[in-house]
Amino acid sequence: MKSIYIDVCTLCRPFDNQNSMRIRLETDAFYLILDKTQKGIFELITSPVHYREIIDISDVHEKHHLLSLVNELSVYTEFNSLTARKRAEELVLLKFGLADSAHIAFAEQSADFFLTCDEKLLR
Repeated sequence: MKSIYIDVCTLCRPFDNQNSMRIRLETDAFYLILDKTQKGIFELITSPVHYREIIDISDVHEKHHLLSLVNELSVYTEFNSLTARKRAEELVLLKFGLADSAHIAFAEQSADFFLTCDEKLLR
């Protein structure tokens, strides 16, 4: 089974305005991944960063939906916090955002794949 770490930007994609073809395609891809997760083909990995970011979402419906999603479908693995912090600090020095750096640092420790639709991070 392949493990996938999906950042919060991607988890939130279904709540974005779907008028853009790109956003609709990313939303469709997200739902395909969730379907494969439910079928046991993929394992969804979460970290403390997910919960921190989701808690900060102002839309109550979106926040509760995402919390339910990560609680039901994801696996919380053990992380080496010191290693993750050190790696995140290295990435921040390379001009990655703080949350992006933390997601990448945790994903590197725990997942086969890291998924994002964050344009800035992708660049």
